Amino acid sequence: MKIVVIGGTGLIGSKTVERLRKKGHDVLAASPNGGVNTITGEGLSEALAGAQVVIDLANSPSFEDKAVLEFFETSGRNLLAAEKTAGVKHHIALSIVGAERLPDSGYMRAKMAQERLIRGSAIPYTIVHSTQFFEFLSGIAQSGTIGDITTVPSAYFQPIASDDVADIMTDVALSPPVNGVIEIAGPEPIRMSDLVARFLKATNDPRKVAADPHARYFGTELNDRSLVPGDHPRIGATDFEDWFGHAQLQRN
Repeated sequence: MKIVVIGGTGLIGSKTVERLRKKGHDVLAASPNGGVNTITGEGLSEALAGAQVVIDLANSPSFEDKAVLEFFETSGRNLLAAEKTAGVKHHIALSIVGAERLPDSGYMRAKMAQERLIRGSAIPYTIVHSTQFFEFLSGIAQSGTIGDITTVPSAYFQPIASDDVADIMTDVALSPPVNGVIEIAGPEPIRMSDLVARFLKATNDPRKVAADPHARYFGTELNDRSLVPGDHPRIGATDFEDWFGHAQLQRN
């Protein structure tokens, strides 16, 4: 089966491409550097020719409200139009658990606009709502840092390892479309501030964490329900300790 992965050279994309190829599928890792651009439309029709499945993992290069909305709307329209012409049978997109609950965030509004385009198209689809990746912990700490203090939201979240996300995206690509949403999450709900503190301690980072219920995440305040999944998510197997140990081995 031919599968096109938009954003196929990124964190989740590269891992998903590798898994699908190991299963014997013809996988195109599409990216602007490889001549496939969902914003300009360059190379789209050629890339999608003969494809049965498209996985959209592209992300905006800018998180500014107007720019990120324009990215996901333009990219989504161009990609879905090209898929319709090519006769694609399953469109898969990666989105965020809780995006619909956080309208004050420009990034979350943009992801919801992307989802509306998918639902409004005639192409069978699966939208995967993922919790945050363990790989984002460093960025979360950095975004709140002033001096030797990082201020982090104290709300609960349930982060997942990128390897587990790639495993699930691979499984979804080889399954029938659900024409709805699948939620995926890590095994442990925990306060964001607590896990960032564990991460900093594990990396021997001297910064201290200030837990703040009003600290903003992607431009919005969180509550304890904002970023946690509903009752029946698919749970990744990797907890923080396993992820951190594996990440350390890779670095070494």
